[in-house]
This record gives sequence, C-alpha cells and structure tokens, in this order.
Amino acid sequence: MTDYDAIVVGAGHNGLTAAAVLQRAGLRTLCLEANSYAGGMAATVELIDGYRYEIAGSVQFPTASQITKDLGLDTLPTVEPDVMSTNIGEHGEEAMIFYRDPMRLMTHLGEKHGFEAVTGMAELIAWSQGPAKALGRFDVRKPPKTLDEMYACAANDTERRAIHEMLFGSAMDVIDRYLPDKEKHAVMRGMLAFLAVNSTYRGPYTPGSATCLAFALAVPDDHTAMMTKLKGGIGALTEHLRELFVSHGGEIRFRAKVEQILVDQGAVTGVQLRDGSTISAPIVVSNLSPDLTLTELIAPDHVPAELISRVSGRDHRASFVQIHFALDGLPEFAPPYEFLNEAGMQQSIGIFGSPEEQQLQWETARRGLVPDNPSMGMQIPSVHDPGMAPPGKHAASAYAYAFPVEADRDQHGQLKKDMAQRVIDKITRLAPNFKDILIRHITFAPYHMQSMFAAPAGDFCHGLLHPDLMGPNRPGPKGFLDMPIPIDGLYLGGAGCHGGPGITFTPGYNAAYQVLDDQS
Repeated sequence: MTDYDAIVVGAGHNGLTAAAVLQRAGLRTLCLEANSYAGGMAATVELIDGYRYEIAGSVQFPTASQITKDLGLDTLPTVEPDVMSTNIGEHGEEAMIFYRDPMRLMTHLGEKHGFEAVTGMAELIAWSQGPAKALGRFDVRKPPKTLDEMYACAANDTERRAIHEMLFGSAMDVIDRYLPDKEKHAVMRGMLAFLAVNSTYRGPYTPGSATCLAFALAVPDDHTAMMTKLKGGIGALTEHLRELFVSHGGEIRFRAKVEQILVDQGAVTGVQLRDGSTISAPIVVSNLSPDLTLTELIAPDHVPAELISRVSGRDHRASFVQIHFALDGLPEFAPPYEFLNEAGMQQSIGIFGSPEEQQLQWETARRGLVPDNPSMGMQIPSVHDPGMAPPGKHAASAYAYAFPVEADRDQHGQLKKDMAQRVIDKITRLAPNFKDILIRHITFAPYHMQSMFAAPAGDFCHGLLHPDLMGPNRPGPKGFLDMPIPIDGLYLGGAGCHGGPGITFTPGYNAAYQVLDDQS
C-alpha cells in the first residue's frame, strides 16, 4: 500500500484546486508546498509588518461558471465599490472611470468620451467572443482545439476574421479599428494596449499581441463582471480552497520542496523531497510549469527526447516589476486629476501612456535599458479593505512594464532599483506628496518570482500569452494533443497548461478530473 493515493506538487491556486477535487472524491491526497504558506502567486502576504499585499495576481477575472459553483468561489465576500478602477493620462487627457454599474459606465463613456467610445467598447467585447471560443477560454474538462478546430468553431465570417486576427495580428490592429481617435480616446487606447501586453513579451503593435487582448476581454456571458475584487485580497480564494481541501481530510506540508518525481517502468511511484525522503503514491499532479516538470523533476530517460524538445525553449521573458509600498496616508493628486482625492477613487489607478509609448518602452527594454516613463497600474486595496494595512495607513502595489529582462542577469539588481525609482518619480509627478508618505517599499523583479515560486524566469504565466503557446501548443493534463506524456499517473495542472494562464483554476480542475476519469 502506498503512503497516499495522490500527491499534488505545489499549493498555488491550481494545485489547491486539484487537491480539493481529488480529496473530495475520496483519494487520500497530500499537497506539498516549498514555501511556508499556501496560495503561491495568488496569495495575500504580510510583507511588511501590518501591511498585507497580493503577491502577483490581484483581481479575479471571469471564471468558468462550472468551476465557480463547484468550488464555492461565488460564496466569498467581495469588495464592491462604485468605482472599480480609474485610468488617467499624464497630460490632462480625459480620464476613464470604470464604474461597477454597467449602465453608469456606459453613461460615463458617452458623456466624457463620446458615443463612439460606447460603441467601440461594445464592439471590442463582441470581437473577443470568437477568439475566446477558439482558445477555449471558458471550456472545462475539454482538450484544446487544433488550429483547424479554432477556425471551425466560428459562428460566422466576423468571428472567423476575429480568430485570424487573434492568432496573427497585433492588439492595435483591433483597437485602431474600434477606437481610432488617438486624442479623444487616448486613455482608453492606452488601457487596452496595456491589457494586451501585460502577460506577454510584446509591444501592442507587435504581431501576436492580439491574443492577450482577446483572452483578457472575454466574458462567459452578459451577466459576468470583467473583474472582481475580494475582501482580504486574492489570497481569500486560495484560503477558501485550502479550507475545502483540509475539511475533507486532505493534508498540506509546507517547506516540502519536491526534487524529483519518481518513475519506475513507465509509471509514477511517488516523489523525493529536498531532504532526501521519499513519499509513495501512484498519482502525481504537478502544479509547476510543464517544462520544469518534464525536464527537471523527472529523470531524462523517462521522457522522450522529442517531448523534451517540445517543452524546452518556451518563452518565459516576463518583463515587469512589482513594487509594494507601505504608506503613511493616501496620495494627494494635483490638478487636473484632483478628483482622485475623493473618497474611494484610489483603489486602482492606471497610468499607461499611449500605445505608441508602450511599444517604445518594450523596444527600449529589448535593448537592455529601463524605460524613462514605465507604463504602470497602481492599486491601493486598503482604500476599501482597511484590514490590508494598519489603522490610518495604506498598502499599495504597482505593476510596471517593461523590465529589460534580456539584459545580463548580473545587471538585474541595479535595473530593478532604477525602474522602481522611475515608478516612484512618476507617481510623485502626479501626486506630489507621495515621497513624503512613503514609509518603505519592496520591489520584485522577474528573478524574485523564479526564486520564490519556481516561475521560470519569473514568468507567472508558465508560458506567456502568445499565440504560439496557446491552443494545441499548451498541454493538457496528459501532455499535448499530438504528443502525450508516456508516464502513467503523471498529470500536469499548472498555469502553463490549457485553461491558463491567469487565475482561472481551470488547469488544476482539468487535471483532477482527468485523474478521476482515468480511475473510473
């Protein structure tokens, strides 16, 4: 008899999803986590005494309703402010205020940005639906579509054209069609361009960037919000999953780094930990990236050379920094953006610049240089969720693009400091008191995500949101459609699998149900 029926490697959101489903189904399941806490890159962590931060993911984007209901994710308390986010320029451009109420949002767009903005946004959302079907954005327990199947799923010529653009076009091919006015729609165009590059190594004018735009805009139905903010931060999701797993008798071990997945005669037999101990089980679900799982955790004689070649060399050039701030108060914005000083307006602020500036920033980063004025989004969740910071204080985080990830690794430390300073300077230009209220800050560059979470080169997507890494080129639980993993009992369930990237829970859910299907 083995020690466990199943082992899940990694207690991120996908790992906990897989573990909870397996344990609930009656399999004695052990979840092994290298860190001292659950959640991985979807955790809320106290990085500075009294200040809690969302480490990587911070917003729950639309999730397949089957998963939401099955796991009880729709039972969690949410933060529901009137204003979800505000996007501003730096030269007095009209701001875009993202109201939670759809009618109020449409009214704002019409009054401040013109009727063309209303129709343009509606057409953009409609454009994304064909690509969402092709990508299987909300598919559950289904394999990825082949290229032919992607085109075949189109309901009409308009969807077929959108799918083609998603695969081969740039984000700006689409944005220019629906929001062509570079002055009147400047902030909206910048926001959408940033949405299209923040999980890629692309500029918004670079072919292939339309894939990320489609993935980000997609919604499963007309009633689903494009973003949801949870009380207690994104870690509330993974804490819920941890409790679900444990309540059914599951076990989590922390500081238990898996060094090797053990295989004998073509079948999994368990894992070996860093301390040399072994744990036996006939099933192992890996929440790590597919390439890391197959090239580093399994002895090479068990994996065919062509499969190793297929997963090796995947694009992991994550080009961002995250900066977490402890603040002594709220920023005070100067005119013309003093309206941000009104109560509740600072939960999420986008300062993205134009698509042209974002393209230049990416090209600058490719030359090994820090952009002069990085595109960035800043969140201050303690505005509506005061438990995220000590009384009277605030916890803020900024996500900035584009970090020169291709520079020599020994330069990354200094480049990180330079980019953080440029972000601080940028915020201070708009809110002059920012440096005065800044108590402390911590900056994470891509290499921190690699060391903390085993994200390859810091890639939180485990395979960037590029067209060549989606569809049939993103493996399912048992590998690729045309190249399955020839190891019984091994399953892939991380963000690098079909259904990912992002906090979708789909890869872990798919992996768990593939296990159960194979057991029946």
